[in-house]
Amino acid sequence: MGSNPHAPAPSATPSEFPTPTTRAGREALAAILARPDRAVIALDFDGTLADIVPDPDQARAHPGAVDALAALAPKVASVAVITGRPAGVAVRHGGFAGVAGLDHLVVLGHYGAERWDAVTGTVQAPAPHPGVAAARAELPGVLDRHGAWHGTWVEEKGRALAVHTRRAADPQGAFEALREPLGELATRHGLIVEPGRLVLELRPPGMDKGVALARYLREKGAESVLYAGDDLGDLAAYAAIEKLRTESTEGAESTEGTDGIPGLLVCSGSAEVTELAERADLLLDGPAAVVRYLAALAARL
Repeated sequence: MGSNPHAPAPSATPSEFPTPTTRAGREALAAILARPDRAVIALDFDGTLADIVPDPDQARAHPGAVDALAALAPKVASVAVITGRPAGVAVRHGGFAGVAGLDHLVVLGHYGAERWDAVTGTVQAPAPHPGVAAARAELPGVLDRHGAWHGTWVEEKGRALAVHTRRAADPQGAFEALREPLGELATRHGLIVEPGRLVLELRPPGMDKGVALARYLREKGAESVLYAGDDLGDLAAYAAIEKLRTESTEGAESTEGTDGIPGLLVCSGSAEVTELAERADLLLDGPAAVVRYLAALAARL
């Protein structure tokens, strides 16, 4: 395995390991600490492990993130990065390849449609949805007709397309003006539109972080989970955990159904998105705080 080029994660202090504000969050944290080998730590990338930047191609994992993950991964069942980006792009921007200690890391790209495993270093992926190519061909004309070509930026994701309005003269106005026409474009080609932080993503249905997370937790036989995110696309993962918390688990070491899987919902702070903060068990002030928290968690395990 290669050496780690990133700066060391900061030393953990008590103030960097805050207590969840909800009972469900505290119970989930207790379960993770009690049986880390049956816990999955799941993380969004942009806005959670990496700061939001005007050009997504320039996003990189926060300094210390790889070291914190390398300290944490050997102590838990798995660390899973779940992102809308292609898995290979997230691996490159995260600096995850060839790092000692990250054998238990997977990247579920394109909302789980792609998977990169640190052990093999390869990406597994099905064929792309044909509607993406059709929408890609029409997208320039749609943007031009609605006066939104100037200042918008199209991110090519292979299995999806994302239209960013952060660079527009009126970012929120451009975002709102494009919601309906992009929704119509997506519908014509069997796609859906996922809104985010000044971005509208066209992608196939059935691809979301909740589906990807629930499937992965079942695969790993997880008994607890932490999920950290920052954007509207992370609401599906929140919903999946909220459902798993209440479901009975049949057949595990008892003849009765037991309480569902404890889950800790972490929000990587954002002034642009409040929906996650309102449902989270723990609020952290952006990627730097997330990295400190992960380092502190690793130190406690």
